[in-house]
Amino acid sequence: MSVLKIGTRPSELAVAQTTTMADRLTAAGQPCEIVTISTSGDRSMAPVTQLGVGVFVSALRDALTAGEIDVAVHSFKDLPTAQPEGLRIAAVPQREDVRDALVTNGRVLGELGRGARVGTGSPRRGVQLYALGQGLEVLPIRGNVDTRIGKVRSGELDAVVVAAAGLRRLGRIDEADELIDPLQMLPAPAQGALAVECRVGDTELVATLQAVLDDPGVRVAVAAERAVLATLEAGCHVPVGALADVVSDLDDDGRAVDRLSLRGVLGIGDIAEGAVVRASATGEMDDAEKLGAAVAHELLDLGAEDLPPAGLEGPANRWIGSTE
Repeated sequence: MSVLKIGTRPSELAVAQTTTMADRLTAAGQPCEIVTISTSGDRSMAPVTQLGVGVFVSALRDALTAGEIDVAVHSFKDLPTAQPEGLRIAAVPQREDVRDALVTNGRVLGELGRGARVGTGSPRRGVQLYALGQGLEVLPIRGNVDTRIGKVRSGELDAVVVAAAGLRRLGRIDEADELIDPLQMLPAPAQGALAVECRVGDTELVATLQAVLDDPGVRVAVAAERAVLATLEAGCHVPVGALADVVSDLDDDGRAVDRLSLRGVLGIGDIAEGAVVRASATGEMDDAEKLGAAVAHELLDLGAEDLPPAGLEGPANRWIGSTE
């Protein structure tokens, strides 16, 4: 059997999550080789809102299309909502922790006093932190996990908020002082999920990836969350959170069925004002994208007139870094 070349970004986190996928494929009898590919997002320190959507995936997709790699593993939240011709998401593996994690020096979110300096690279996190009404000072940061946590350990910041999934994949979840309940802070659409992508024509490979790696429940949940983004036509510059859960329900005949419950949040106006609108809906598993669109339309109806401008200009809105 030929060796499968799996492409990934060169960051420690990206390599760690790709290694997990490679290990599962190897255990199933498919030998793998990990190939690191630098993207424009990795090389630039400019705000992602200036670089555009897809800066962390385009180089991987180019290599996949050119046949330099056979598979690309992405953090699903980095993918544009439109799928390029000739490529497909063959597998959406079991999801890691969807929550955001707070790293401080021994405190939890409710213990951070007025004026506490909290760093994040995400407008979504920023507006929800302000919405808590604690008088926090939220500052935009960029960098890998070491860089961000280092700002807390050095005393430059009182806290940072990062994705719990990243800490878990790096074996560093013990460094989190609190895993923030989604009732307080909804995660980014597809947070904690991976997308395993290959060429459409590689039908045998598609079947292998689906059989070994795919989790149908996660795939449906992520489809609903990303439909919120697609309907809002939003990228990382708009503060959007969404989380779908598979819940047990009873049909009209009293039989147990699975349904999809989706919650969404949208920041409106200036991020520092902490103004958000929220919406939720429950629907059938087969209607994930319709459900996401319905929640997005409700968010728009509630706050369309006060949406922040593209690029988030202004002193309180100079956000840099990815949505994770």
